[in-house]
Amino acid sequence: YPLLTGRFNLDLASVGLVSLAYSGSASLSQPFFGWIADRFGTRFTGAALAWTGILFATIGFAPTYPLLLVMATLAGFGSGAFHPFGAVNANAVIPDHQKNTAMSIYATGGTIGVAAGPIVGAILFATFGMEGTAVMLLPGVSIAIWLLLAMKSGQFNGAEMRTTRAIGHLGPIPYRILAVIVAVMMLRAMPIFGMHSFIPIWYQSLGYGPSFYGPLATTVVLASAVGAIGAGNLADAHGRRSVILWSLILTIPAIWLFAEFPGPWGFATGALVGLLAASTTPLLLVMSQQLMRGRAGVASGLILGLGFIAGAIGTPIVGALADAFGMQNAIRSMLVVVVGTIGIAWMLPTEARLLSAADQSFRVNRTVTPESSAAPRHSP
Repeated sequence: YPLLTGRFNLDLASVGLVSLAYSGSASLSQPFFGWIADRFGTRFTGAALAWTGILFATIGFAPTYPLLLVMATLAGFGSGAFHPFGAVNANAVIPDHQKNTAMSIYATGGTIGVAAGPIVGAILFATFGMEGTAVMLLPGVSIAIWLLLAMKSGQFNGAEMRTTRAIGHLGPIPYRILAVIVAVMMLRAMPIFGMHSFIPIWYQSLGYGPSFYGPLATTVVLASAVGAIGAGNLADAHGRRSVILWSLILTIPAIWLFAEFPGPWGFATGALVGLLAASTTPLLLVMSQQLMRGRAGVASGLILGLGFIAGAIGTPIVGALADAFGMQNAIRSMLVVVVGTIGIAWMLPTEARLLSAADQSFRVNRTVTPESSAAPRHSP
C-alpha cells in the first residue's frame, strides 16, 4: 500500500478500493463456489490456487490504477473458489468431537500465510519494487500443481469418502439463527481487516520504516493464529457462545490501547487485538456448517465470503475516516463496531439450541457414502 500511494498518487480511500476489489470478488463468489463444492466435489482446489498465484504474480506490473483494480478483482475469484473447497475438505475429515479445535488448526494455516505476507513483501519490494510480485509465482504455482496431482492420484480421497451424502429431504434453513451468525462474522471482520490494512501507512506517517511496520503487521496476524487455536480449545471445553462473547468484550480495551499508544508498544497491543479479534472465525464457521448439514460448501461460502466482504467494505471506510480525521481516530472508531457486535453476539445459539435447529433442518430418509455404493467398508 505505501508503494501504491506513491506510484499512482492515491489517497487512502482509493488504496482501500484495491482491497475491496480483491476481497469483494472473492467474497461474493464464495457462496456460488460453495454450491459447486456441494454438487460436484472439490477437485478444482489446485486450479483455484494456481489462478490466484498467477494473477498476484502479475499484479505488480499493472501500468494504471484502473487496470490494477481489474487484476485485483480477477485474482479474487481464485480466492473465492479456494476457501469453500478447502473448508469442505477440512470438514469432511474432522471428527465431530474435535470440530472447534481442528477447524481452528486448519484455519491457522491460512493465517500464518497472511502473517508472512508483510515480511515477504518488505523483502521483495525493497529488492525489486512493485515487480517483486513476480517471485510469488514460484510458490503459488508449485503448490497448486502438487494439489492437482495429489487429488488426481487419490491422496485426498479420504475427504470425499467420509463426506456424507444425503438422499432424502433437506429441511428449510433456520435463517434467523444463520443471520445472527453471519452478522457477527461480518462485524467481527471489519476492525481486524481495517486496522491490519493500514498499519504500514500509519506507521510510515509516524516516521517508521518497513523493517518496523512489516514485522508489526505480521505480529498482529500471527497472534490471531495463536488466538484461533486457543479459542478452539476453549470452545470445545466451555462452548462457542461464551468464548465468542468474552473475546468481543476483551477486544474493546485491546483496540483502545493500540490506538492510544503507537510505537514499540504496538507489538504488544496489536498482538492482543489479533489474539482476540480473529480467533472466533473458525468457531462461527463450524456453527454454520452444523446448522446447514448437507450444505457444508454453501455454509462455508456464506460465512467466509460475507465475512471477507465486510472486511473489504470496512477497509475503504477506515481509509476515508483516516483521510478526514486521522488514522488514530479511525482506529478508535472501530470500538463502536465492536460494541454493536456484542449486542448481536448475545443472540448466538448455545450448543444444544444449535443442534436442535440443525436436526430440524436436516431430515434424512437414507444416507449413503461412496464407500457403501462402490466398495466394501474398511477401516482407514
